Amino acid sequence: MKARVKWVEDRTFVGESGSGHKVVLGTAHGPEGRTPGPSPMELVLIGTGGCSAYDVVHILEKGREAVEDCVVELDCDRAETEPRVFTRIHMRFTVKGQALSRDKVQRAINLSIEKYCSASAMLAKTATITYDFEVIDTTGK
Repeated sequence: MKARVKWVEDRTFVGESGSGHKVVLGTAHGPEGRTPGPSPMELVLIGTGGCSAYDVVHILEKGREAVEDCVVELDCDRAETEPRVFTRIHMRFTVKGQALSRDKVQRAINLSIEKYCSASAMLAKTATITYDFEVIDTTGK
């Protein structure tokens, strides 16, 4: 895997993945305090949510569950001193589908966080990772 990050101006950078996808990132700068995109640490948090959501959907589909939607909301704390690593991450999953098994959703989340998601495995070295979840049945909408 490869990536490239190029400085544009002020505190604005463009990251490019090895597959050619680009994202603008940066932090607040100047009197307006504008942010050109997510900060690098926000991208790490987003990536962790994406990694886990991908796993959960994939595991449920393999189990022939009728999953229709999966949303992960993340909330975290960071260390007060440099390096300001994540110290706590809470993930809130909302999974929608027809007659989804609550046990299978919980199993999928556990497998993701504890076994498959590389991002959460790395972040667990400095952060306590917790989660909760909600299953919404869309049968008979």
